[in-house]
Amino acid sequence: MPALCRDCLKSFDTGRRCPACGSPRTVAHPELNALSIAHMDCDAFYASVEKRDNPELAEKPVIIGGGRRGVVSTACYVARIRGVRSAMPMFKALELCPDAVVVRPRMEVYAEVSRAIRAMMEDLTPAIEPLSLDEAFLDLTGTERLHGAPPAVMLAGLVKRMRDELGVTGSIGLSHNKFLAKVASDLDKPHGFAVIGQAETMDFLADKPVRMIWGVGQAGQDALDRAGIRTFTDLRRWDREDLIARFGSMGDRLWHLARGEDHRRVSAHAPVKSISNETTFHEDTGDPNLLDGHIWRLAEKVADRAKAKGLAGRVVTLKLKRANHKLLTRRTALSDPTQLADRIYRTARTLFEHRNDPGPYRLLGVGISDLSSAEGADLSGDLLDPDAKKRGAAERATDRIRARFGDEAILKGRALR
Repeated sequence: MPALCRDCLKSFDTGRRCPACGSPRTVAHPELNALSIAHMDCDAFYASVEKRDNPELAEKPVIIGGGRRGVVSTACYVARIRGVRSAMPMFKALELCPDAVVVRPRMEVYAEVSRAIRAMMEDLTPAIEPLSLDEAFLDLTGTERLHGAPPAVMLAGLVKRMRDELGVTGSIGLSHNKFLAKVASDLDKPHGFAVIGQAETMDFLADKPVRMIWGVGQAGQDALDRAGIRTFTDLRRWDREDLIARFGSMGDRLWHLARGEDHRRVSAHAPVKSISNETTFHEDTGDPNLLDGHIWRLAEKVADRAKAKGLAGRVVTLKLKRANHKLLTRRTALSDPTQLADRIYRTARTLFEHRNDPGPYRLLGVGISDLSSAEGADLSGDLLDPDAKKRGAAERATDRIRARFGDEAILKGRALR
């Protein structure tokens, strides 16, 4: 059976240890050298970068996120062992892990590391489909002649290079389509390498829960559960037409996925459609001053991500969720795209003031969409606001100071509300 050492990249026949370097970090599979669709997912990416930059955090539980009323962006594996999860309210995360070190996100730094990883991927293949800063699909079909080695070897080399040169680790999922590659990348975290071959696909999926299907949210899972569909075997019992009748276009996709079929190509040009951020409150609130502070902080986070990606948005969206989970969404189009926190905040604040609903709210979100390159953004200013250009220039100056001296170097007064 083909095998590969993930430390020295030696290919060999099956064995518990690498015959060249003695490492136990090997991967073996009958189809190891025949598969070429991969998903690379960084391991606790934000937390890994923070531990890399601050060795004192190495053995400590680290949570990336806001204050007690915010939510967890991500957590290191030490914190995850205690039960901390992404999107968990911060107060609950700190109850589970009271000794955690909470670090504010540094999106510019994470974006810089992400760009370096992307450059490493581009050395392997042009067919890269990023999903976020820390994960992407890769299609290495036909690259063996170019590199003189099968995709599995090149992928192991990619994560080795990430570890050696950037100080972050990633996990690889290798299979014959995108769905299974993404499933595989979660099987052996952190710093893992898992393979799902074509011959084993049906047996592998049979007893797995359908919640592992990426893109099926809680509402979709509840609908499947009401239909008695909990595993892939349950899903295979349904006729294709019945699934379509019950779940619409999603039913057709479910029928194919139940059989391990996914015909989507790895698209190198899949655009980012929106940038958003949201927070769930510990206690429902309708306090306008408190909500105003949250709108600013969320606008600042959205702006930081937009600047890191070199993007700007022409549509600003405000999202509010009441205690009964009723969702209110308001959006407006700007005269030209923006990536400035000040402009995003003022637009979202105007939407908030015209919401016609006093609350209280359990969730608040701010986002931008209709994205384009940041080149040429925010040039026209606002004819009704003669000070807009001055505030924009001040924000750019603030960004330069924060980049040099840290995120806490300058804070807006409203951010303290």
